[in-house]
Amino acid sequence: MDDFALLLIRLVLGVVMIAHGLNHWRGGGRIEGTARWFTGLGLRNGTLQAWMSVVTEIGAGAFLVLGLFTPLACAAVVSVMLVAGLLAHRRNGFFVFKEGYEYVLTLAVVALALAVLGPGRVSVDEASGIDVTGWAGGALALGVAVAATAGLLAVFWRPAPPEQEAS
Repeated sequence: MDDFALLLIRLVLGVVMIAHGLNHWRGGGRIEGTARWFTGLGLRNGTLQAWMSVVTEIGAGAFLVLGLFTPLACAAVVSVMLVAGLLAHRRNGFFVFKEGYEYVLTLAVVALALAVLGPGRVSVDEASGIDVTGWAGGALALGVAVAATAGLLAVFWRPAPPEQEAS
């Protein structure tokens, strides 16, 4: 039963991430709109950010569906959600209906929990003998996610200076 639950979590989280990446690529404003949105959040090189987001989200989603390199796929999800939470949602409070961080927090925590629990027996990791679970899986996922997020923000985040109040 545990393996079925892990498969269900992997499949749903993976499909959500793939859909999210496809939407950034092909939906609404397409790459150009996604690039403008990232630029509006204070990230330089909006087009590069848009493509990095698409590749990361679709790639992480596919790896989760397969159960391949699960802690690293989880790290990618956590990192994407950290960036989104910090730059786009934090200032709006908790609730998603107010554009808050509720949704991105949930996805990040589910991904981190999956890294700790592992992908289950119905996975490429299991078939390949890749067994990085428990504290090691969680630490790997969280460490890579935090390092990737910090690196991205250090290199690309240049928020606009706050507007000065008129005297």
